Amino acid sequence: MTQPPKLAFVVDSRLYDVDAARGAGVALDAAACSHGWPGLLANWPDLAPALNNAVSQVEDLVRAGKLSSLDPADHRVLAPFRPERIFCAASNYIEHANEMGSVLTAKSESKPYMFLKLRNTVIGPDDLIRKPPEAQQLDWEIELAAVIGKAGRRIALDSALDHVAGYSILNDISARDLNVRGDYPFKFDWFQGKCHDTFAPFGPWIVPAWSIPDPQAVDMHLTVNGQDMQKDSTKNMIWSLREQITYLSTIVTLEAGDVIATGTPTGVGMGRGIYLKPGDVVSASIAGIGTLTNTVAAEQ
Repeated sequence: MTQPPKLAFVVDSRLYDVDAARGAGVALDAAACSHGWPGLLANWPDLAPALNNAVSQVEDLVRAGKLSSLDPADHRVLAPFRPERIFCAASNYIEHANEMGSVLTAKSESKPYMFLKLRNTVIGPDDLIRKPPEAQQLDWEIELAAVIGKAGRRIALDSALDHVAGYSILNDISARDLNVRGDYPFKFDWFQGKCHDTFAPFGPWIVPAWSIPDPQAVDMHLTVNGQDMQKDSTKNMIWSLREQITYLSTIVTLEAGDVIATGTPTGVGMGRGIYLKPGDVVSASIAGIGTLTNTVAAEQ
C-alpha cells in the first residue's frame, strides 16, 4: 500500500523524518505538521518561531549521531506541495531579454510583467517533463521561487520580504513555438506555451527564509545533460523580489501558499537555437537550496 506523503527536515541534503525527530525530543506540535506544507503555510506567522527552533534541534541531533537519515532508496522526494497560483516574472534579466529579442522600456517608465502558471504544471524532483506532441521547441528556465507565508494586500516595499516563508527552485518549462500564434490579433499565447501538464518542476524542497537573508545575492546554475546552460546571480534581476511582491499585491491579495517565480537569466535554449528532446536531463541548482533534476519524455 502506498504511504501518504510525510514531512522531512533536510540537513546537508539528507532527509530526516519529522515524526522520528519528534520522537527524539524535537519540540514540534504533531498537529502543526499533519497537513504538510499547505498546513504549515496557512499558519506560518505563528509556527515559524517553533519551526526555526526545531531545525536547530534537528541539526544538534544529527551532529550528535542521535537521528538517522532516511534511505533515499526507500523514499521518494515529492514536490513540496502543488500551489494553486504561481506568479511568474517575464523578462526580468536584461541579458535574457536581449537573447529573446525583447526590447524593454526603461525601468523608470515600466513595471513588472507577470503571468500565471497553474497547479497542473507542478511536478517534483525526478518526475518526467512530458513533451507534448504539438511542441517542437521545448525550453528551460531556472528561477528562484519565493513561497508566500503571510497574506497581504498593497504590501509596502520595506516589509515585502516579511511575507516570504521560504525559497525553492522552479523550472519554467516553455514550448516556445506554442507561445506565439497568428490566428488571432494577439501575438502571444503564454497559456498554451507555458501551462501544459509537467511544465513547472518545483523543489526539491523549501528552505526557510531565515536561511537566505538576501534573495538578491543567490547564485543559479542550470545544466542539460551535464552541459552548462545558465549561470547567473539573482543580483542581476531588473525587478527585485521585494518589488515583485509589492506590485503583485496591488492587483491581488497575496495568499499563503502562493509562489512567485522571479524570472530567469540568460542561457535558455531559444537563445542558442537548441531545444529539449526526450531523454534529456535538466538539473537546476540554486546556492543554499539544492538541485532539482528532471528528465524529458514524450507525452504518451
